[in-house]
Amino acid sequence: MTDLILYEHPLSPYAQKVKIALREKSVPFAARLPEGIGTGVTGSGFAKANPRGEVPALVHGDIAIFDSTIILEYIEDVWPSPPMLPKTPAMKARVRMIEDIMDTQFEAITWGLGELNFFKRADGALKAEIEARAREQAAAYFDLLEGYLQGAAWFNGAEFGWGDLSVVPYLNGAAGFGIAPPEGSVLAAWAARANARPSVQQTRSESEASISGMAQVDQAVKAGLFKRQYRDHRLEWMMKSGGAEIVRKGLEDATIRFTGP
Repeated sequence: MTDLILYEHPLSPYAQKVKIALREKSVPFAARLPEGIGTGVTGSGFAKANPRGEVPALVHGDIAIFDSTIILEYIEDVWPSPPMLPKTPAMKARVRMIEDIMDTQFEAITWGLGELNFFKRADGALKAEIEARAREQAAAYFDLLEGYLQGAAWFNGAEFGWGDLSVVPYLNGAAGFGIAPPEGSVLAAWAARANARPSVQQTRSESEASISGMAQVDQAVKAGLFKRQYRDHRLEWMMKSGGAEIVRKGLEDATIRFTGP
């Protein structure tokens, strides 16, 4: 039995980053779905581990850590082999910048597509308009990511690592909505290599298996059982992508929430 507990949801790219890192390092952990996830009111060990009420949260004995980046740093310090961070300061900074882009700007796209397709926030012309903007935005980030690869096999350089595990969950999430790098592109070839790794394969299969549980989740929102979190970059994305009416209605119906008290 392991003393390492990861509170997560299989669809969360933030949680997927952590699971891939732990699996690359062969560190055993127990994955738990927090009670009350998505409601804005959580209990038990998860609430204590993460006052923000977001996955992931890592509990290692009497140590509790939240935020996927901080968790990755902790994992790297406690289980340094094999290393996920590259060796040079410049490369370390580069993969951390890639992670920040994916965690904020790209995550907002995949999250927003989930709002449209899982939570049914819009339909008809409005849905089509927002999805078209999401495709344009994703294409721009695909070009940016190709530039970061710079002809190397991995975002980390010669070996798979921090930069790669920070990108693959988001690209897989976008692919689930039919948005993927162009066939034959450098980025598409990288994605195929990344998805062939056992750590990514297992994490991706868990994510895909959980999608069936999203079938009636829009009804839970309408019933007031879920309050979706519209934090910082997500709110910005919805507003700039044509979803101001979605935000207005969500506030009116009390089906969206923000971080903190």
